[in-house]
Amino acid sequence: MNDTLVEKTVTYTLEMNGKFYLIENVPARINPETGEQFFSPSTVERLQQIIYDQQEPIRIVETPVYNFAA
Repeated sequence: MNDTLVEKTVTYTLEMNGKFYLIENVPARINPETGEQFFSPSTVERLQQIIYDQQEPIRIVETPVYNFAA
């Protein structure tokens, strides 16, 4: 399986306590067939640190929200 994974940077998304977070340029190994993303333990620790420490974002984006059920 490791032979099929490709090293890329991705945008990691997380919803926590009603807030959405986007973290860009996160190193990941991607399965090109399924799109599944794998992160190293050190990358996961860094992602958690960024969110829990409420670091200053590089920018803030506004996004629309839609209700699927009519």
